[in-house]
Amino acid sequence: MDLDRADASLLDAVQKDNRLTSEELADKVGLSPTACQRRLKRLRSEGVIEADVSIISPKAVGRPVTMIVLVSLERERADIVDRFKTSIRNTREVMIGYYVTGDADFILVVTAKDMEDYEQFTRRFFYENHDIKGFKTMVVMDRVKASFAVPIEFHR
Repeated sequence: MDLDRADASLLDAVQKDNRLTSEELADKVGLSPTACQRRLKRLRSEGVIEADVSIISPKAVGRPVTMIVLVSLERERADIVDRFKTSIRNTREVMIGYYVTGDADFILVVTAKDMEDYEQFTRRFFYENHDIKGFKTMVVMDRVKASFAVPIEFHR
């Protein structure tokens, strides 16, 4: 999709703060408030904006432990991959899931209350799934950045 300068400016602004009013957006991008809302509606309907979310502090809600988990499947068959993708989408503890190339088949970002909670998660999510060959866990020591912001470029 080709984005013009106004689309790019709008996307950049709402990635930084999606609570800006129409008037504040209009001031930032040089359009009327109505034009901003119309463009945002179009960007949402076309799937450019996938969701409007808040980034929550895991510590503040009692889930201070974060793990990066590399998962390898027994076989890379379409039905197995699709089944595992579905399980990722349906599991609250999995914050982010990527289907990747390389040594692992998936990379997951998982949150837990403590290591005992994570152990219970591994038993339920990994050990009970016969499609999983293995997994490796890295415990996050410090969250340095939490963002879904994507660099926005427009083409003339």
